[in-house]
Amino acid sequence: MVCAVTESVGAAAAVEDGQRNGQQNGQVTQSLGTAAARNLATTTKSVPQMQGITSRWLLRVLPWVEATGGTYRVNRRRSFAVGDGQLTFTNVGTDVSVIPQELNELPLLRGLDDTELLTALADQFVQQEFEVGDVLVEAGQPADQVFLIAHGKVNKIGPGKYGTPTVLDVLADGDYFGDRTLVESDDTWQFTAKAVTSCTVLTLPQRALEEMVDRSDALRAHVDQFRARMNQSQNEHGEASIELAAGHEGEHELAGTFADYEAKPREYQLSVAQTVLRVHTRVADLYNQPMNQVEQQLRLTIEALRERQDHEMINNREFGLLHNADFKQRIRARTGPPTPDDFDELLATVWRDPEIFLAHPRTIAAFGRECSRRGVYPDSVEMNGHQVPAWRGIPVLPCNKIPISNARTSSVLLFRRGEANQGVIGLHQTGLPDEYEPGLNVRFMNINEKAVISYLVSTYYSAAVLVPDALGILEDVEIGRED
Repeated sequence: MVCAVTESVGAAAAVEDGQRNGQQNGQVTQSLGTAAARNLATTTKSVPQMQGITSRWLLRVLPWVEATGGTYRVNRRRSFAVGDGQLTFTNVGTDVSVIPQELNELPLLRGLDDTELLTALADQFVQQEFEVGDVLVEAGQPADQVFLIAHGKVNKIGPGKYGTPTVLDVLADGDYFGDRTLVESDDTWQFTAKAVTSCTVLTLPQRALEEMVDRSDALRAHVDQFRARMNQSQNEHGEASIELAAGHEGEHELAGTFADYEAKPREYQLSVAQTVLRVHTRVADLYNQPMNQVEQQLRLTIEALRERQDHEMINNREFGLLHNADFKQRIRARTGPPTPDDFDELLATVWRDPEIFLAHPRTIAAFGRECSRRGVYPDSVEMNGHQVPAWRGIPVLPCNKIPISNARTSSVLLFRRGEANQGVIGLHQTGLPDEYEPGLNVRFMNINEKAVISYLVSTYYSAAVLVPDALGILEDVEIGRED
């Protein structure tokens, strides 16, 4: 009886399996199903994909120069134009003060290393608040104080040729004006300074400086040296003029001259990005078909290193382009969003052979919206086989390494390239031991007791701006303004 029941159950299971394998949608199948067939088929596989890989246009368009010995020295003509940086401030609540050492950024006080004296000078600055539309100084009035802009935006306005006012410059956080008036007698303001936003400003009256000069021999000597430098013949870039003669006749006596060099030129050291790639020997030995596991691990690791290199070339505080642009080469958007007018103004800062715009993709989109709003439709140009947007025939390339602030502002870079053009260059060194790519090597380290292979992957790089006007930056453009 038990055997009969068992046979009956087995027969029912066989019938159920037969129905599942031989029927589909209630019908008996006439061929092998795809689910079973896939067990015998060979799958086609892609190489491992990586979402973090970007176009890295900066690394592609920069000309790369050999830095033998890991160092590149930028020799320039000696310049007397010093102290053209920006100042940093501290605040306790609403009370703002300038950091005493930051006063070295003023041309008048550059090189003054007396901390006690700088602190005393910083204490003489008086905080003032201005609202939108307030006039800080009026053209024609006596120029008898220096202004440090701690926060806000100020327009320098002068008379236009045809009687209408014109904006000479836009000043913002960390900028200053009026520093030369402290050592020039009987001077008047040649422009009007008007607040575009609410501003916090620190001022130092000429009278307060003169009192400190009378009390301090060191400050008096420093001011005298500054006046002497002001009287030296200089070109528009602050370099000592080379005396020339032109248009003369007869036996005109020619002036002797020479081109002096910087005594302490800047040197760029190659930076490094490194990591240790680890692969188990079992993986490296057994799982290499159809793709070599070590090669794929190495490929993705190198992509990550190149992405970090791209980031450092933009953001590194020592050599990154965002931090190495001359402050005179930095401009700000007139109205907030990046407009065609702003791009034209940026072209005026790098007027000699500008070659590349570099901006975050969202900044490029914001610029496109502003162009559309004005009925302007930029052309596109071919760049390395790609059609990219352009302004005035200069390609505008995307770079997602340019940061976007919490206030939804970003920057636009413009530069020319190459040593021959005194432009921006990339630095690397080729011919490295165990070199895998130019400037990148992969070195076997060891196999540890857990049978894990280690490879040291390194890439060496830097960037150099050969002369200040090779790089310009449009700062603080708004990319998220509502229409």
